[in-house]
Amino acid sequence: MNKEELVQEVAKKTKTSQKQVQEVLTSMVETIEKTVAKGKKVTLVGFGTFEPRKRAARTGRNPQTGRELKIPAKTVPAFSAGKKFKELVAKK
Repeated sequence: MNKEELVQEVAKKTKTSQKQVQEVLTSMVETIEKTVAKGKKVTLVGFGTFEPRKRAARTGRNPQTGRELKIPAKTVPAFSAGKKFKELVAKK
């Protein structure tokens, strides 16, 4: 399912216009992105948690040449599914 299909499904279920659902969904995603970029967590109980995670610097290898290279430390966005979401997916 892509974003457009998600908007259509939510609009149908909530009997709301697709334009309004699009605006809400876009605002929600932007808010989550900005919050995680500031180093904070966003928790949606039952669904999951979006958070920044730090990756340590490490040594990698160029697959074409086999030569070692240094991969710098960085912070990446991460998602941890909530208990309810995990259980729903595990049933299928």
